[in-house]
Amino acid sequence: MRFAVLGPLEVATHDGRAVRVPELKVRALLACLLAHRGRVVPAERLIDNLWGPRPPARPLGALRARVSQLRRALDEAEPGARELVVSRPPGYLVDGDTDARRFQEAVERSRAMTGPGERAALLAEALSWWRGPAFADFAGEPLVHAAAARLEELRLSALEDYADARLALGQDASQVGELAELAGQHPARERFHALLMRALYRSGRQSEALEVYRALRERLRDELGLDPGPEIVALHQAILEQRPGLGRPPGTPAPLPARLPEPLTDLVGRDDALADVVALAGAARLVTLTGAGGVGKSRLALEAARRLAGSYPDGAYLVELSAVPAGSPSEAAAAVAAALGLHADGPADPGERVAAAVGGRRALLVLDNCEHVVEPVAKLTELLLRAGPGPRVIATSREPLGIAGEVVRQVPPLDPGAAVRLFAARAAEAAPGFALTPGDAEAAELICHRLDGIPLALELAAARVRSLGVRALAERLDDRFRLLSAGRRAGPAHQRTLRATIDWSWELLTEPERVVLRRLAVQAGGCTLEAAERVCAVPMPIPGGPPGDADLAAEAQSVARSGAQSVAQSGAQSGAQPAAQPAARPDIEPGEVVDLLSRLVDRSLVVRAGDRYRLPESVAAYALERLREAGEHERVLRWYATYYTQLAECAEAYRSGPARHRWLRRLDAETANLGGALEAALSLGDTRLAGRLTGSLGWYRAGDARAGHVVHSAGSAGRSAGRSAGSPA
Repeated sequence: MRFAVLGPLEVATHDGRAVRVPELKVRALLACLLAHRGRVVPAERLIDNLWGPRPPARPLGALRARVSQLRRALDEAEPGARELVVSRPPGYLVDGDTDARRFQEAVERSRAMTGPGERAALLAEALSWWRGPAFADFAGEPLVHAAAARLEELRLSALEDYADARLALGQDASQVGELAELAGQHPARERFHALLMRALYRSGRQSEALEVYRALRERLRDELGLDPGPEIVALHQAILEQRPGLGRPPGTPAPLPARLPEPLTDLVGRDDALADVVALAGAARLVTLTGAGGVGKSRLALEAARRLAGSYPDGAYLVELSAVPAGSPSEAAAAVAAALGLHADGPADPGERVAAAVGGRRALLVLDNCEHVVEPVAKLTELLLRAGPGPRVIATSREPLGIAGEVVRQVPPLDPGAAVRLFAARAAEAAPGFALTPGDAEAAELICHRLDGIPLALELAAARVRSLGVRALAERLDDRFRLLSAGRRAGPAHQRTLRATIDWSWELLTEPERVVLRRLAVQAGGCTLEAAERVCAVPMPIPGGPPGDADLAAEAQSVARSGAQSVAQSGAQSGAQPAAQPAARPDIEPGEVVDLLSRLVDRSLVVRAGDRYRLPESVAAYALERLREAGEHERVLRWYATYYTQLAECAEAYRSGPARHRWLRRLDAETANLGGALEAALSLGDTRLAGRLTGSLGWYRAGDARAGHVVHSAGSAGRSAGRSAGSPA
């Protein structure tokens, strides 16, 4: 039996089959025992951890019952595994293998090695075992917290050792981005800053290395009242003096300007898109690739740039912008200057310096991950292209840059066949010997469909095949954000897990955009613009619809107004100025939805097909979580159920006459939403609304065989609801 704690708690048999440990307290018990690494945990401490100040009537008996459940779950998965949970006075222990123990042993072995190559290889393998924070789902438990903190400290130390070994191998410029990100995440950790200073200095960027030290010194003094330690002070002095010992190790090649990185994997399913981008970039001066997070914009842009590089005598360069702070014009320009190897001489403004240096060159720039700095990048790109006819730019962003001459191409998800090929290829890389069997093909197609054909999500899912298998993976996709939390070790932080990718897009939205996105998530089969306006905003009766729902709209508007008034009153009572209370803004109005929806389409979070709008499944799952967090779920479900009830009642009013066929087509298009609205009404306990919906669809179900499945699954419940509400069923 194998226990994994370097991330969410997981249990697997020796042959890699996942083991389900039922009930939260049983899993918490296992986490507490694993955190103590084979040492006995007293029963009293376990009881206190599991139940806190309100233990059950017979706490020892309750603890024994949880231990018994744990043993049974392990034994059912692997006979004999119950013996791993040992009862030993004064409590219990788990005698099992964990990835944390293997990680610690690997780190200790690496420190005994003398060769940087062997040390780097071992540390890279050990760090790849991390799937997230240690004991991610139980790190707050008192008996687990200390172990989680100890493991996190060991991970950071291993990352420092790994970077140090790579510096010894001469890998300087390639590490600058990663070390800058780590130093930013851990602003008081001096060793990350020292490693970054060394990498910058060896890459010919002495002034930037000195700036790292200056910023660290000021931060330590301002926030902690401390000075930097003697080791980093000595490194700073050595850089000032340009001591020979800071140079690259003997035998390593001299640093070159960072250009296009070599791909680590093949590009799958993008032949037509690649040919299109290559043709466009050969003719247009600015091509922007847009699309959803994780869809493969960066990979496609880099492959196109590699194909075109021979046509640019002054080189093709990658400028990675993900680490640039949002809305920072100077730092965006500085990132471009650094990628091009430009020095600080020339115009003081970084943008002007880039334009002056590149304007006369025939060079190709790939500006990657522009969405959070889209305005400064747009200004810089326009300045760059106006400086001369030679430069060409391929940008990747979740929305266009919006400047003259820009050619925009949206990168779509992979088609079903290409998605399955990519999933199978990445699964074979993660699990040697893996081959997609005919028996697993249907499950693989389901995985690719439910993950919207997004390459990042498919690659994260493929990494799970080794421990779960294809079918079990498909069965667990309802919990996709936990399942796909085994992030990449390299690359920008927002591209390492599925949740981080969507988090990145969410954080870039305005509050009104977030409101519309999370409310759209209740639409079961996509929706029209009218439906979005009625469900995402304060509801009003549908034009021409039957009376009886004006009270709901009036009630919703009253709730919004009273909520705003209460916020303003509470602010006045506390002495705050009303103008400083953004929450006092009324709810979204229907007229605002069209503009907000257009912005979400531009940001690749909503897909428009014809006259309908839909959310990709992963975005919808994420938005539903946000809807519940905002406390709006039941409220929006009621608006949703009411709108489609009104729609069905309008259709019923036109069930005969020349408009009949138009309304039949409309109801056909809303099949999923009509069923979803009935489920919503029943889940809210609104039997009257459910009865109105089923009653108004009676003619449609009776007269058209295509519609039999609309509400059939909830038919008996709907008919019962209709009778109790006094409406025809």
